Amino acid sequence: MNRNLKLVINNIYSEENSQYFFEKDELKIVLDLYAKMVSEGSWKDYGLNISSKQVGFSVFKNAAENAKYKICKNFNPNNKNLKYLITDSSGKILKNSFDLKSLLKNTNWKKLSN
Repeated sequence: MNRNLKLVINNIYSEENSQYFFEKDELKIVLDLYAKMVSEGSWKDYGLNISSKQVGFSVFKNAAENAKYKICKNFNPNNKNLKYLITDSSGKILKNSFDLKSLLKNTNWKKLSN
């Protein structure tokens, strides 16, 4: 039995549930970027990784491969600039910031992939 999974009924918002996931506006920013990258043909699939330390939005170029990038939100960062991260498939931090919107907006995804 997985204790990290929770059943959400009627999509009721609570502070307890929000601390272990992206907030609504954060998720919108990530999904807007995902839609843009899919329409360009750069990304094909995504997955979510949720733990008590962070939530990650993994993006895939091909569904059969490892995640190309992971957009992470740390719940208790040691440094405010480590709240949001972009990591590669091996977990190496490529970029980090305290502001998700500026982090994603100011990332050159084509250069990042080389």
